[in-house]
Amino acid sequence: MTTTPPETDPLQTALAAEHAALYEYGVLGAATSASATPEQFAAVGAAYRAHRDQRDELTAMIRKAGGTPVAAEAAYEIPDVRTSARVDAAAVRIEEACQETYAWLVAGTAGAERRWGVEALHMSAVRVLAFRGSPEIFPGASEYADR
Repeated sequence: MTTTPPETDPLQTALAAEHAALYEYGVLGAATSASATPEQFAAVGAAYRAHRDQRDELTAMIRKAGGTPVAAEAAYEIPDVRTSARVDAAAVRIEEACQETYAWLVAGTAGAERRWGVEALHMSAVRVLAFRGSPEIFPGASEYADR
């Protein structure tokens, strides 16, 4: 039986969030169009690539710490993407869910892992601007949300 070092728990939680984000952004990508909504299409593609890179970085960090990376679920809830506005709303929801996870990772780690979490939280807040157009006062802290 393989045990997971406790220090990888926040990383594992973040990795699980990245798996979900990738799945959902895949759905969003299929609902956008390079010709009809080129800015949205580009933003969804960029977000997908960013989350894929973060998934790979988290996987490497967990392995380096001696853990076995958590696997992706077989399926995730499909967001409603029948309109361009709903695609934007789904992307904001994905990023907000990741921000909460990154904030938890920052609180539960130190050193390089904490710096990684701060950067992931920052970049997620920037990605939201592409979909919502306005910043949030405290990304990842829903109790202080200004919207």
